[in-house]
Amino acid sequence: MTDEHYMKQALQQAHLALAEGEIPIGAVIVSNGHIIAKAHNLTERLHDVTAHSEILAITAASEYLGGKYLTDCTLYVTVEPCIMCAGALGWSQISRVVYGAPDEKRGFRAFAPKALHPRCEVLGGVLEQECAALMKNFFQKKR
Repeated sequence: MTDEHYMKQALQQAHLALAEGEIPIGAVIVSNGHIIAKAHNLTERLHDVTAHSEILAITAASEYLGGKYLTDCTLYVTVEPCIMCAGALGWSQISRVVYGAPDEKRGFRAFAPKALHPRCEVLGGVLEQECAALMKNFFQKKR
């Protein structure tokens, strides 16, 4: 499977978030070619500012694997992780992070570029236009 394939799965999660009135960000975690966790933002439903798709996916993947480390796993997320999520990803020792759209206002690369584990590979811009359009449309309707 390709990065685009898994990013489409993350986009499906983002559409679920959108349908629930959440900021449309979705994530999946892949291990050995299999999706082991899927999540989307639930900050509104749970009244929890930490309920980002990445955090929820980390929790689900850790439960699935029976341990706190996500070595040999890849996170696919529709928007560049924020500083909080990047910190959690760093602690999880995830091997790879693939994101769609950059986040100029809150993305970790500008504010905390060393938050991830030193051996973590990062790839941005996968299905960037689709991911960015979803966010742009969401916020245009909010205004």
